[in-house]
Amino acid sequence: MDTPSDHPDRNPGANDAGRDDGRARTRDHRVDAETARELAPYFQNSKKYAPPSKQAQVKRQVLARVRGWGERYDEWKLSASAWLEGLDLAPDLAENIGSRRWFRGLGTMVALAALALAFWPNLTPLEARSAMPEGEEIRDEFRSQMIMPLALGGDSGRRMGPTEDVIPLASAPERPQIERLATLAPGDSFASMLRRAGVSARDIGEVSALIGGAMPLSEIEPGTQIDLVLGRRPDSDSPRPLDALKFRARFDLELEIGRQNADAETGQGGVLSLARNVIRVDDTPLRVRGNVGSSLYRSMRAAGVPASAVQDYLRVLDDQIDMDREVRSSDEFDIIIAYRRAATGERQAGKLLYAGIDRAGEPRTQLMRWGSNDRFFEASGVGEQRRGLVAPVPGPISSRYGMRRHPILGYRRMHSGMDFRARHGTPIVAVTDGRVTSAGRAGGCGIAVRLDHGGGLQTRYCHMSRMAVRRGQDVRRGQVIGYVGSTGLSTGPHLHYEMYRSGRAINPASVDFVTRSVLSGTELLDFRRQLLQLREIEPGAALEDLEPLPSETEEPLREIEKIDIARRSN
Repeated sequence: MDTPSDHPDRNPGANDAGRDDGRARTRDHRVDAETARELAPYFQNSKKYAPPSKQAQVKRQVLARVRGWGERYDEWKLSASAWLEGLDLAPDLAENIGSRRWFRGLGTMVALAALALAFWPNLTPLEARSAMPEGEEIRDEFRSQMIMPLALGGDSGRRMGPTEDVIPLASAPERPQIERLATLAPGDSFASMLRRAGVSARDIGEVSALIGGAMPLSEIEPGTQIDLVLGRRPDSDSPRPLDALKFRARFDLELEIGRQNADAETGQGGVLSLARNVIRVDDTPLRVRGNVGSSLYRSMRAAGVPASAVQDYLRVLDDQIDMDREVRSSDEFDIIIAYRRAATGERQAGKLLYAGIDRAGEPRTQLMRWGSNDRFFEASGVGEQRRGLVAPVPGPISSRYGMRRHPILGYRRMHSGMDFRARHGTPIVAVTDGRVTSAGRAGGCGIAVRLDHGGGLQTRYCHMSRMAVRRGQDVRRGQVIGYVGSTGLSTGPHLHYEMYRSGRAINPASVDFVTRSVLSGTELLDFRRQLLQLREIEPGAALEDLEPLPSETEEPLREIEKIDIARRSN
């Protein structure tokens, strides 16, 4: 028989007691938080000494193989580097040119260049399909909705098929008029310019005769622009007739040619007529004043003086005074140049008229252009002062004045001049103002020019290749009179320069003279009167615009312009 102790199900009380004992035992084996923290290091150390898992073993094998491959690659790289270094394929081509090592480097360079050319990219454009659907109907639909300029044909908009009422044209109609702009080039003639522009030979003759009656055609300056209007031609084989021509002939004159009494329908026939449009011009000179400052050139340019006028101003003053010593930064420059203002708005600067330096409000240096020779004179009427001589050529002195052994004749004799070393063709200039007394062959001196400077002083320039002056001509200081050569008794290109006083040769290096001219009588009075008039000009007065006359005012065509003019007048 079964007893209750053998079957726990039959003894519920005992079973419950067993369950309660198990829960008690489970609760008794739990560890509190402080004990767990103390035991954590022991568990972590136990993991380190535990045998590795299969995943860890596979990972270690993969890493070992990768390290082996890396070590073998490093060994191969070092061996390859050592092998290539032993080959020495790229030596320095600037060393041992022509040796075997140099040719080996040259071969390497050629091989690399060929390899680069072999991999040169192909730059042919790639064809791609258009993003817009293609087709004649689609393109016609887009063209019907766009607007194209007439210059490109103007073939936009919807098209309608021609009916029987449409009469096809035998040829496309030509424009009734063509406007062109022709420019007179340097060295070109007025007739050839019109011929290239498409003007017929008959019209060229008439235009040349009309303009030639108003002014010489040779006076038309290069760069002049001419507006042309060519009319309708009678047939396709004929040139277009000239309908209008207009250009600025001079600063104060505009010439205009038009065709009168032409047929209203065809535009043919008629006669060309010339109209002179005289432009009002004001010739008030331009005066500019300002402080010299640290740089006289920069101060004048900053004040608005043209560069050419500044250069003339400095050159004139440098011939009169010592610019480095006698001009202070606190001084004032005073310059007056010829200036023209046209009623149409154009302006034209001319030559230098007056150059002055003021100190403490008082003029210190005053120079004004006077006479037909365009020389500058002081306020007292004394001409410009030329300090010293100019070097005849920009070259060093190869032989000085005195006794020497002649390089060709072979014996000692007097060398009555100075030799300047210079290249063949170098320009030779006059050392100061003078008159040419002789020019041509002069025995052993070759081609020579002799100048008389007045006061018994003369100079001669020998061994020229060619001359630039003639006998009896007046020359200015620095003017080109010839070119260096080797004519006569000469061993090579150079300049032999001589100076004479009262017919006797002297040492050119010992002479330092000044040329001056003095005004007197009525000429001196006229000079001083003009000087006073120039000094009365207000600085900057010429820069103001000219007030237009009633006859020069054009009636505006647009209503908005009329409103603006009425608003300004009120």
